[in-house]
Amino acid sequence: MIKGKRKVAVVAGGAGFLGSHLCDVLLGDSWEVVCIDSFLTGRRQNLRHLERDPRFDLIEADVIDLRPGQVMRGGGRIDAVFNLACAASPPHYQADPEHTLLTCVLGTRNLLQLAERTGAGFLLASTSEVYGDPEVHPQAESYWGHVNPTGPRACYDEGKRAGETLAFDYARAGRVRLRVARIFNTYGPRMRPDDGRIVSNAVTQALAGDPITIYGDGSQTRSFCYVDDLVDGLVRLQAVEATPRGPVNLGNPEELTVAELAERVLALTGSASALLRRPLPVDDPRRRRPDVGYARQLLGWSPRVGLETGLRNTIAWFRQERHWALSVRPPVAESQARYGKAGSANGAGLRPGPEPVPLRAPRD
Repeated sequence: MIKGKRKVAVVAGGAGFLGSHLCDVLLGDSWEVVCIDSFLTGRRQNLRHLERDPRFDLIEADVIDLRPGQVMRGGGRIDAVFNLACAASPPHYQADPEHTLLTCVLGTRNLLQLAERTGAGFLLASTSEVYGDPEVHPQAESYWGHVNPTGPRACYDEGKRAGETLAFDYARAGRVRLRVARIFNTYGPRMRPDDGRIVSNAVTQALAGDPITIYGDGSQTRSFCYVDDLVDGLVRLQAVEATPRGPVNLGNPEELTVAELAERVLALTGSASALLRRPLPVDDPRRRRPDVGYARQLLGWSPRVGLETGLRNTIAWFRQERHWALSVRPPVAESQARYGKAGSANGAGLRPGPEPVPLRAPRD
């Protein structure tokens, strides 16, 4: 365990898309960081540049089975716990729905107990999916949502809602200092090429010259926040002294259709890819746009990176990482290997990649 006078943050899910960027920002702000990840959807290459940083430690563990003693070896203090530990895209979280739900509930409980034991501030990365297919637009934190509790997305949607419930019960009992971020669609470098969402799909397919998959008629809307802006919001939320009155939306309020997003990707990549339309998935939200007024008021936060700039950065990253698009091991295969479960067909057709190179073992 890291020891020193700097503040110490635990980042669960720290090898993932958002989590690895958060680790970078915290280290840049002179924190020491303990990353916890099972590598079910997180990727070791996201952390490779941190291997030799003495302020960074990695614990390979599943938060479902985590115990505070695994993280608190040597009695080291912890100042903040960030819970980003859950698969976040439909193909990934539907690959093993039981594991997804347990991550949201049991994993959150275990991390809450860690924060309670150490007195650390606790930030739960929740999601705009708690609003479901919304009947209110744009979505403010006061909206309770329109969620199908028995559909194929419920393992994630209801899992995150239950995680919020548990976290607020801890807070009401005075057991933790709580922050809850409801994260809207976020994109940028380090997205998985098999992520299954519109930005990663459109960019990787355009770069390969393949048809770009559009679900439904493409008129459904999303609001896309660049990763740097989102992580800035998370750091501000954890640091704010005022106790939030409830969850805080973090996302970009600029709304556009998924068809418009695909056309922008085509223009920026110079690709001649056609649009391939497929049926809309079950319970896929028709409209999605955050009301971020509370984040502006509480945190002084608003997105700064425009869509074109963010897409250019994302496209440039995928151009450099195209070999991973061909060799990535899909989460469903990881789930089958670890848990012996059937998973789902969402990962079909993806080729398994080489075994990842391990990072150094965490220090005592």
